[in-house]
Amino acid sequence: MNEANQQLVDMMEGVWHSISDLCEGLTEAEWKTLTDCPGWSVQDQVSHLVGSETGILGDPDPDHTPADLSHTRSEQGQRNEVVVDFRRPWAGAQVLSDFRAKTARRVEFLRRQSDDDFAAEMQTPVGPAPMSEFISIRIMDAWVHEQDIRRALGRPGHYDSPAAAHALNRVIRAMPFVAGRRAQAPDGATVVMDISGPAGRVIAIGVEGGRGRELDTAPDHDEPVEPPTVRISLDAETFGCLGCGRWDPDEVLQSGKVSIEGDTALGESIVRQMNIMP
Repeated sequence: MNEANQQLVDMMEGVWHSISDLCEGLTEAEWKTLTDCPGWSVQDQVSHLVGSETGILGDPDPDHTPADLSHTRSEQGQRNEVVVDFRRPWAGAQVLSDFRAKTARRVEFLRRQSDDDFAAEMQTPVGPAPMSEFISIRIMDAWVHEQDIRRALGRPGHYDSPAAAHALNRVIRAMPFVAGRRAQAPDGATVVMDISGPAGRVIAIGVEGGRGRELDTAPDHDEPVEPPTVRISLDAETFGCLGCGRWDPDEVLQSGKVSIEGDTALGESIVRQMNIMP
């Protein structure tokens, strides 16, 4: 297995271990704490991750019909709810044990794969792509759900990790589309996003022909050059929560968690359009 694929497996295993350690010894009240995902508790978050890996392993989904689907927003959400609702009567520790067993099987499987296996095309949430891209998506998904759990429990962490940078970089990759297509920044505009924190970085986006693209360097407001059209400053947690649809953008704008310099209207439009999750 080449180094790039090895790093993917290491990040995947690292996120699962972090979730396992985080949930060790939780009380039943903590397991039932609600998270930013509508209708989902800490336990439901872990149940969702168990269900995802169960399907990937080829194990059958439970023959179960959830009683309440009012908090779901799509057909995929309704499918996700089957494995989540099935485990709601369980004790949290039982869900954690299931999670550990399923993820251990997945790690064992991934460690056996060759580079040819990682290059083989398969169906992913973004369409047909190599298995390496599928694992990349799974790392992001697991890390984002870990952060849902951490915020609910008031136990921040795991931002100073390769998985955190990996997950946020996948959100960053979508920001040129957000600026150019969704927010319709004018041609010639430059958008700088200053993301602070261990997993953050500064990115610059130039817009031409209605399309945004990431620039090699960001204009520095300390240098005697033309400033960007808009500079959006926020920490990595706020960036991730906006990009993954966890926080309401209007509430975030009102809270002061985002600072906008330059074209305020454009900056606010970008913030409101950042959610890349379906």
